[in-house]
Amino acid sequence: MLRSFALRLALAYALVFILSALGLGGFLWWRTAAYLDHETDAVILADIQAVGDQLREFGLPGAISAIRERVGKAADSHAIYLLADPALRPVAGNLDAWPLAIRHKRGWRHIPLAARGRIHDTKVFYLVLSDGYHLLVGRDVEDRTEIRTTILGALGWAALTALLLAAGGGLLLRRTIFRRVEAITRATTAIMRGDLSNRLAAVGSSDEFDRLAQTINGMLQQIEVLVDGVRNASNAVAHDLRTPLAELRGRLEALLRSPPGPEAMLQEVAEAVADLDRLIAVFNALLRLAEIDSGARLAGFCAVRLDQILIEVAELYGAVAEDKGVTLTLIDPPALEVRGDPSLLAQAVGNLIDNAVKYSPAGGNVTLGLTPRGDGGLSITVTDDGPGIPAAEKLHATDRFYRGSAGDHVPGLGLGLCTVAAIMRLHGGSLILGDNSPGLAAVLDLPAQAV
Repeated sequence: MLRSFALRLALAYALVFILSALGLGGFLWWRTAAYLDHETDAVILADIQAVGDQLREFGLPGAISAIRERVGKAADSHAIYLLADPALRPVAGNLDAWPLAIRHKRGWRHIPLAARGRIHDTKVFYLVLSDGYHLLVGRDVEDRTEIRTTILGALGWAALTALLLAAGGGLLLRRTIFRRVEAITRATTAIMRGDLSNRLAAVGSSDEFDRLAQTINGMLQQIEVLVDGVRNASNAVAHDLRTPLAELRGRLEALLRSPPGPEAMLQEVAEAVADLDRLIAVFNALLRLAEIDSGARLAGFCAVRLDQILIEVAELYGAVAEDKGVTLTLIDPPALEVRGDPSLLAQAVGNLIDNAVKYSPAGGNVTLGLTPRGDGGLSITVTDDGPGIPAAEKLHATDRFYRGSAGDHVPGLGLGLCTVAAIMRLHGGSLILGDNSPGLAAVLDLPAQAV
């Protein structure tokens, strides 16, 4: 049972509770006892001082008179006064004989004295006066002893009550923790069995368990997205590669069955190589996506001038746009610096420009701009006046191998926007697909911490 963290925590809670209660009770008992002792000592010393003053001023008769006056007027039946001659014979006071327990040792003493039919604990102060007389002043502290005993008993009951409360509180704490941990265990067991849609329940208390559940749920959501992405990517790879592989196999089989002439053979081989190049491009794109998603490129982050990247990419795609009859315009970018991977950022901008040029009609316009935002971040915008992306397709536009209705007659792998979105995630930003009316407005949003 002690292997249970909840039980160990409950026992620790009970132990701390009990020790705290005992410590507080012991301190109160000690302070009470010290206060009672101090009060008793103060009264006894005051009486001794008064008798001593009378002795110095009026001699022995004055001391005797002072003691008899105190005995006669004392409402406190617990007061002890005794003045004895050098032979320890009583001269004045309320004791019939000098206590046998006090003979030679002077100062504070605790002695037993008989009173009201039983023995009482008495605290006295004994001193020898200058003329050889003996003075004894004290108080019956039996009632104070009873008070201490009563307090000690109360502390014992308090400790027992604290023990019961601590045990009950510890068991309640154990039950509460065990219930929450058991719920987490059941949910994670279901997830281990393959149910990635399962989530940890949060009770809404915003405590540590709720925050843990939210963190794990966020992690599970990301894992589910990645697993679904891998599953969908696998299906898409199998689907998209089956056709070119089948065509390549058919072409090679035809060559084996009826070898053509040298020129036709060279043409067939060239087409086969082109098919293989397309397949290799798919695999290279998938490997690059995997590298981006793994975060391995974070180590290469450095200070990057985005305005220079935009100028270089615009120059690179300017000729492509001119061949297509599309005007590519770079709005004069401000000098802005971010932390990131320069080649990946250039690829993200290049992919957007490549898509915009491909989907723009002849005579169309593609615009590239860089704008700082009020929150400290910045936005890179690529707009075109092509067909755009319908609202119903935008949700899947960044999926792997997804090609919308407008891409049926445009060459491509369906990995361009997916790669751009992955690059933005790596940089803590996002890809936003808006409307240019007509056309698409693609925005790369980079947060303030990247700037």
